[in-house]
Order: sequence, then structure tokens, then C-alpha cells
Amino acid sequence: MDNNAIKNLKEALAFSPDNVPLRLHLAEMLLHAENYAEAEEQYKLLIELSPKNQQAKCGLAKACYLQNKLSLAYVILEELCHRDDTTAEYHVMFAKVLIKEGMKSEAQEQYKIATDKEPMTTDPELDALFKVPMGDFDDMDDEEQDSFGNKSYLEKPSTTFKDVGGMNKVKEEIQLKIIYPLTHSELYKAYGKKAGGGILLYGPPGCGKTHIARATAGEINAKFINVGINDILDMWIGGSERKLHEIFELARKSKPCVLFFDEVDALGANRSDMKNSAGRHLINQFLSEMDGIEASNDGVLVLAATNAPWHLDPAFRRPGRFDRIIFVQPPDESAREQILKIQLKDKPVKDISISDISSRTKEFSGADLKSLIDVVVEKKLIESFKNGTIEPITTKDITGSIAQVNPSTKEWFTIAKNYALYANESGLYNDILDYLKIKK
Repeated sequence: MDNNAIKNLKEALAFSPDNVPLRLHLAEMLLHAENYAEAEEQYKLLIELSPKNQQAKCGLAKACYLQNKLSLAYVILEELCHRDDTTAEYHVMFAKVLIKEGMKSEAQEQYKIATDKEPMTTDPELDALFKVPMGDFDDMDDEEQDSFGNKSYLEKPSTTFKDVGGMNKVKEEIQLKIIYPLTHSELYKAYGKKAGGGILLYGPPGCGKTHIARATAGEINAKFINVGINDILDMWIGGSERKLHEIFELARKSKPCVLFFDEVDALGANRSDMKNSAGRHLINQFLSEMDGIEASNDGVLVLAATNAPWHLDPAFRRPGRFDRIIFVQPPDESAREQILKIQLKDKPVKDISISDISSRTKEFSGADLKSLIDVVVEKKLIESFKNGTIEPITTKDITGSIAQVNPSTKEWFTIAKNYALYANESGLYNDILDYLKIKK
């Protein structure tokens, strides 16, 4: 910093002591020169001359903060941070002052305001205190991270079990655990059983786990809340637990309500595999909510789905939590026929043999069948553009495209088979062995 410039400004102020712009310039030069005590003195003189001068107040706050004069910095920053035009820098300073004053939650709120105002704001000390390590978000894209908390969860589905093809065993289990306790509440009360509890659905992706959960809500005329990982995870420490609690509270206020957690293993991964405390705190909160420690879950029906049940913390499988675990296998031939009919509905078709197509798509999930029809439709669109007429879909078109769609269930069963054979002491994965026709 040019000491001569500071000297010249002081000489000029000796002749014009009430010149506010000149004194402000001097104070800023002193601050940049790390002469904080003199800068503080100049800013105080400025405020005497111009009591509403925001630049002077900001400079004084910074000079006091940098000298560790926290009491004075607190008073000035508290006033500044109530203004909408205060920059993120001062909210960060106020957060640090609040921490030293033992006001951690207020400090976190100020840091949130700073990052809301200027998203690129970062401070290593505050990040370590208030943010979940970014490794927890590596598998999520920016759009998912930006969408936290912005969804309206509550639905009232019209879908029922009649709209779900196959899955008879799954329906029976859900009826016994969820539907009958509501429709025959007096009988269950006589045996001391409450309407509520949890069912975990597991199996390969795209096989209708979300569909059956939504149909469960429709079957009992209940509200439905579909919760994904991006609806819960929050970059701020404590934020994920708060969001999870709010969703359970919404379900309790809306009962009867089916609360469905998709990809629950991402929220309830095995705590022994976790490197940070934030994930463990979230699981503890999840278990506490399921146990209904602070509020009754009577009438809250918890369903969850996972493609990887082996990653779920074992505590979730204790009685009163996910005490029924159901294997949702790929659709059988009858279910595949129903899915194909739905996918071909309102499309131009000719000489279609649904049974022939169904028999050739044994390992296909519902999602795979949709992908197959999408491939065929794209081909028929190209033909229609060339010929200038609408070309109908035929059985040959579909069977000829089967080879282009690799069933997504194959990879899943390769992994699941290993767990069923070598990590199945409790018999949890016996249904997988039965499906694969492997003797135990």
C-alpha cells in the first residue's frame, strides 16, 4: 500500500475534516493496509459525520472483527445483516462472531443466508461446522441437489390392485400387513395389533415396486407420499433429519397415509460402512421416526423399495420397522401380457399376438417392455415419414426388436445370486434362490 497516498489524504483532511468521501477513502486504504486500529478510528469519525453511511458501518464492522473486538462487531453486524442489500461477506463475518458467542444455530442461519445470496460463497471453517462432506453428494447431479425441498409430496392415487398385473404374493402380504388392519380395525385391536408398520419391497429395477405402493394407497383410499433420496438429503448438517421428520409429520397429519421410500438403501445404508457422522445421524432419525417415539404412527403405512437390500442397515429389519421383506420378481407371462397391452394401447397395431411376444420376453422387467415398445415406435415413425402413411405395429416388428433391448434384470440377478448363496444365513434371500431354481 502506498504510504505516501495515506499521508497525502491525512494532510488533505486536515484542511477539510468534514469531507466524507475523502475520509472514507482514507479509511478504506488503512483497512487494506491492515492498519485496523486507525481504520476503526476513521470509520467512527465518518459515522459521526454521516450516521446513515452504510459503507462506513460495513468498514467499521470489518475493522472491529479483524481486531477481534467481537462485542462491537456483533452490534454493528446484527444491524447490517437485517438489511436486504448487505452482501454475503458480512453474513459470513456475523456467523463467525455468533460462533464465538456460542450461538451456533444462529450462525448456521447467517451462513445459509450468505450462500443463498451468493451461491459461490465458501468458508472452510463454516463449511466444516455446518455442511455435510460433499462426498455424500457425489452420485447426485446438480439438478437433484438444487431441487431439495421444492416438491409437493401429497397425492391421492386412483390406481388400485386391479391396475397391477400379477404380483399376487406381494398383494397378499400387503393386504395382511397394511390393508386388513385398516378395513378390520376392531379385529386387529382385539389382538393388540395397530394399523401401521413397514414393508420392504426388493428386487430388480423396473419391476413395479413404486406402482404397487401407489396402488396400495388407492386400494384403501389413503393419501400417498412418494419420497426419494433427493427429497431428503440436505447439504447442511441437521437439514436431512429435519426434512425426514417433516415428511413423517405430514404423513401423521394425513392418515391413513402410505409413506413410500424409493431407493431406501441410499437413506438407510449400513452404518458400519459409513465414514462420517452425518449419515449415521440420518439413519438414527429414520429409525426413531419409524418407531414413533415422539408421535404415534398408527395409520401411517410405510412401504420402501430397494434394488440392494444387502446394503440396508440391519436395524431396519427389526420388529415394528420393515418386519416384512418381500421379493418383487420380474413380471410373469400373464403380467407381461397386461403390461404390453397397456404400452400398445391407442397405438396403431395390426395382427398383434400379445402371448407370442410375452413368451419371448421372459427376463424383461416392466421398464424393459416399455423400452422395447419405444424402440419399435421409433422404427415405425421413420417408416411412416418415408411412406407418408401411418404404418401399424405388428408382432414381427416387436419380436424383431427384442434383441436390441438387453433385459436389465440379468445384471441384478448376477449380483443377487452371490448374496443369496453366500450371505444368506437368515434365509432372507431364499425367494431369489427359488426364482432361479437353485436348491438351498
